[in-house]
Amino acid sequence: MTPSWREEIEALLLKEAEFIDSRQWQEWLDLMSPEIEFWVPAWEQDEPTSDPDSELSLIYYSSRQGLEDRIFRIRSGRSVVSALLPRTCHYITNIQYQFDEDGRRCTVKANWQVNCWRDAATTTFWGRYEYVLGRAPTGRWWIEKKKVLVLNDVIPVVLDVYLL
Repeated sequence: MTPSWREEIEALLLKEAEFIDSRQWQEWLDLMSPEIEFWVPAWEQDEPTSDPDSELSLIYYSSRQGLEDRIFRIRSGRSVVSALLPRTCHYITNIQYQFDEDGRRCTVKANWQVNCWRDAATTTFWGRYEYVLGRAPTGRWWIEKKKVLVLNDVIPVVLDVYLL
């Protein structure tokens, strides 16, 4: 049986979470287009910032190269923050879809939660994902943009890609 577009998109989001939780970094990167924009806006008063080029961001990578560099540092142990990676468990829910007119791109919104265990302490992060998905040359869906709204009021650790 051929999976429906909905099953394909949900599988992509769930695979992304699985790859992060199991530290399968190359497989996670393979879900991204070369031009991916990965953005975690900061909050200004009660609104998230709206422009990563001119306003504060918690994390911003304008291409896959930036994510690849981050994963290199995580793998190499050269990042003090991620020298001992936390255990994580990602949850994704309330997935909503909106296709463009030709059906080649899809905007996906979802709620998320990540439980993180590090140094005998558990921290929970939560928020909203906003994805733009497109078709890779192979025909499968891949991530062209990912915006992560973190809704926690207090963030007790340094945020990194594996916590979102």
